[in-house]
Amino acid sequence: MTKCTVIIPYYQREPGILARALRSVFAQSHPDFDVIVVDDASPSPVEIELEGFSLAERARITVIKQPNAGPGGARNMGLDHVPADSSYAAFLDSDDEWTPDHLKHATAGLSRFGADCYWASIKGGEEFHYHFGVSALAEVTTVTRLSDEPPLVEIPNLAGVMLKNWSFLHLSCMVIGKDLFRKVRFEAALRLAAEDVLFFYDCVRGAKRVILSDGIGATRGEGINIFHGLDSDSPLFLKQQFNTWVALDQLESRFSHAPEDKASIEAYKQVARRQALWGQMRLVRRRKAPQLGLLAEWAWRDPKILRSAVELAVAKITR
Repeated sequence: MTKCTVIIPYYQREPGILARALRSVFAQSHPDFDVIVVDDASPSPVEIELEGFSLAERARITVIKQPNAGPGGARNMGLDHVPADSSYAAFLDSDDEWTPDHLKHATAGLSRFGADCYWASIKGGEEFHYHFGVSALAEVTTVTRLSDEPPLVEIPNLAGVMLKNWSFLHLSCMVIGKDLFRKVRFEAALRLAAEDVLFFYDCVRGAKRVILSDGIGATRGEGINIFHGLDSDSPLFLKQQFNTWVALDQLESRFSHAPEDKASIEAYKQVARRQALWGQMRLVRRRKAPQLGLLAEWAWRDPKILRSAVELAVAKITR
């Protein structure tokens, strides 16, 4: 069985974006799939997006509407409704597009190598500069070549590699098997950041085998999806950094880790602390009040942020 259920969380301001993603799904060379679109109280109605599709195509799409719960909550709703006859679940953000053979390569590779977790590479424009493809991993770790066509590889210590830099992983290139989509879920409360990283890590540690593809599985939309796009001037920036720290803290506590992996987690936590504090300093410089309530909550859970604040203050005074 190779049936795959495609899960698309939908929350957009502009029409036409979901239709573009769906066209890339129906262009797949792997024919055995159905689609779940979770309308997360989108400002742009989902019905408009489906108007250009045939009756046969629309019959393969299930639309589930829910009160706004964020991307993690929307994806969880999709996972909860994967049909019993599906062997795989694949994720696609509503502003991204798949390459035509993405599902074909994913399902064939998972079946051939007895794996239940798969990522392909993703490409994007200049705004996606921090992301890199699977092929670049050969520069930093051991890579085992599984096949040349499609170009599949395996990383012996994938969990440790992703803790150093997880920017080669993207949800729109991820496909998982039954053992994972039946039990692993997103932390829906972390709706501004890092809920995907925590999900990735849970799947990597829970999978019987993970395979990766050097090939491109998807093309990323350039910031159209309004799940994303916060910068340090946004009032939600502090919450985003706090949620990142919370996700890392949960990741750290759920599993045992080698010393070098603990160091990687702590390094990312420190980046979140410093980013948050710099953002608050920018508020003060613009004569705006800092977000003391959330800072106090963070300090209660993570006293190390107080030390980071002192270090930043000393550095500023010294300069």
